Amino acid sequence: MKTYQLYINGQYVDPANGEWFDTVDPYQGKPWAKIPRGSAADADKAVKAANEAMWRGPWAKMKASARGKVMHKLGDLVAANAERLAEIEVRDNGKLMAEMLGQLRYHPEWWWYFGGLVDKLEGGLVPIDKVDTFAYTTHEPVGVVAALTAWNSPLLFVAWKCAAALAAGCAVVVKPSEFTSASTLEFAALTKEAGIPDGIFNVVTGFGPEIGSELISHPGVAKITFTGSDTTGARVYETAARSLKRVSLELGGKSPNIVFEDADLAAAAAGAVSGIFAATGQTCIAGSRLLVQRSIKDKFVDRLLELARSAKIGNPMQADTNIGPVTTPAQYKKILDYIDIAKAEGARCLLGGKPATGEGIIGGQFVEPTIFTDVDNTMRIAREEVFGPVLSIIAFDTEEDAIRIANDTIYGLAAGIWTRDLARAIRVPKQLRAGTVWVNTYRAISYMMPFGGMKHSGVGRESGIDAVREYQETKSVWISTATDVPANPFVMR
Repeated sequence: MKTYQLYINGQYVDPANGEWFDTVDPYQGKPWAKIPRGSAADADKAVKAANEAMWRGPWAKMKASARGKVMHKLGDLVAANAERLAEIEVRDNGKLMAEMLGQLRYHPEWWWYFGGLVDKLEGGLVPIDKVDTFAYTTHEPVGVVAALTAWNSPLLFVAWKCAAALAAGCAVVVKPSEFTSASTLEFAALTKEAGIPDGIFNVVTGFGPEIGSELISHPGVAKITFTGSDTTGARVYETAARSLKRVSLELGGKSPNIVFEDADLAAAAAGAVSGIFAATGQTCIAGSRLLVQRSIKDKFVDRLLELARSAKIGNPMQADTNIGPVTTPAQYKKILDYIDIAKAEGARCLLGGKPATGEGIIGGQFVEPTIFTDVDNTMRIAREEVFGPVLSIIAFDTEEDAIRIANDTIYGLAAGIWTRDLARAIRVPKQLRAGTVWVNTYRAISYMMPFGGMKHSGVGRESGIDAVREYQETKSVWISTATDVPANPFVMR
């Protein structure tokens, strides 16, 4: 069993308290590695190293183009190590090898994109309205960033947060989920190999109350970026506000996936299955509310059931597996509890609705793909994030009805629309309160496109040019070119 160390100031080091905890393979149901149990002392050490490296070390002195080349090399190294890192992630979170390898092969694009953006983050000359004045703006790093990542896509979230932060000139301290820390600790070695200076990228692992809270409240941290539930996100926001830290939050969702009667039903059914059963439903953008126009509901549900029944459940390392285990025991219990709640509220279960068993299913954390119909949008199954392979089908009659139901939620992360009507494809996204709207596709992401939510789904954006501004401050510089002395120095010029 491998024993990992923290990564602080360019070195792997033991935790100050000398404690480790097991990380469990969700498929096998057995520990496979030991993760450092970091403490407040480790968080403090990492933050101090990050501040020293960022403000007084070589990172601050490097030209933007030089920083970009280092980031580009890091992308190259991730590309070369994608399969190894993906295998580690599958062992840690139980998601499909096909999905995690796809993520790791795409991961380098963030380093290449933001590395290429570094020397194009220009300020501007302001045609100021004051005489004898030269005025301009610059964009400067906000300070040390604490990046708190979630367990469902650990290294993808590292790329989303840290590539933009490093492009802005910041240093980062990453605190991965205690359930999936191994891949981030492995990734840290690649930052050293790429030439990122010591202290610019740090990883401290452990439990939220013991180390996450320390990072959020630490006076040396200027910015928090967090991915997780809206409940935890609210606590992060509240704690960070006490010291006026900048905050980005990528939180939960209850995303509507809307199928209109004029849609390509085969494509829509595949999109609905991908939207909820891919990643075992453990994704914030899961299309967990399937809104289907009543005129096609029965026909569409038959097609959906046929496709969902074909899913193979089992070993996530095998290429032909479609659904893997739930990552944590607590999440497994939560999903089953929500299935019971849905049945008690009157939703009709068409498929699944219980733990999965059979050949190749071990470890005790598998849930059958589950589909409920006769769901009302007021039911808990339609309003609360399940974060599992559980789909709620809600019928609607008109376009206005679909928009009303879709927006009737505290969340606003994503939405899907399936239609052949071009006018509708343009009209409906304008009316949906969601940070991302997909038309005739679902779960598409890109390093070029901003990602984030509205309402309880978060604050700020990740990816795309917008993301860099989340890690920068704008500075205004005024230079007087006047040769005269003000007649009245007590009056503003």
